[in-house]
Amino acid sequence: MDKGKKKLGPAFARCFLRSYFVGAGFNTRGLQNIGFSYAMQPGLEAIYEDHAELVQARRRYVKHYNSHPFWAPLLVAIFLSVEMQIKDGRFPVQLLDKLKNTTSYTLSAIGDSSFSGSGLIFWALATVNMLLSGHHVHAMIFGLVSFGTLQSFKAFTFWSGINKGLGFLDELKRWDLINWGQRLKYANAFLVLLIWFQLWPSPMNGFEWYGGTAALGALGWLVATGKIAREIVAVLVVIIGLMTIHML
Repeated sequence: MDKGKKKLGPAFARCFLRSYFVGAGFNTRGLQNIGFSYAMQPGLEAIYEDHAELVQARRRYVKHYNSHPFWAPLLVAIFLSVEMQIKDGRFPVQLLDKLKNTTSYTLSAIGDSSFSGSGLIFWALATVNMLLSGHHVHAMIFGLVSFGTLQSFKAFTFWSGINKGLGFLDELKRWDLINWGQRLKYANAFLVLLIWFQLWPSPMNGFEWYGGTAALGALGWLVATGKIAREIVAVLVVIIGLMTIHML
């Protein structure tokens, strides 16, 4: 980090902490724009000493904004880096809106697939599996490690965004998070099967087990191909589960 950025360090640290509250001001018009502009505020005040320039910079971040919350530190850091380039005349301010929308929505799609659609579900299913197996301490440790890993990820991406700016996006592309998220979904499918095995009443009937597994796989295929809504499948599973409990 160069001397200029070191002077901005305390302000940037406040931006990082504020990035945890990006979703707190959610609204139907600008979505996460209030929280995002709140997170940017200390950095903008440190970058722009001229009040008129500061006002213009603030206006750039009260517009529509929405992305996955796990990327909030990175996006705050990247746009702080861009603002420093704008101040130095090395980035055309006219391109900022296009850059902001493209970057935030691209990362949002990756976050929804890799984090919400894979990582968080893996944590939840693995925790349920350990609790059903009686490994309560292991479940707690796994949760704490997962939480710590997420905080480290946020801190690392924020640091990288400040120091590498837009160049970090090329590095992020090489992480191949979309495909890793897809692989994790296969692990999630196995964990669902394992939980089902743990909850299955004894003695286990092979016909019911294999028949039920095949039916669940067929429903999964129908959902994946868009031939049936996932909400319908969820309702069917609940109804069948209640009927089974009643029969037992």
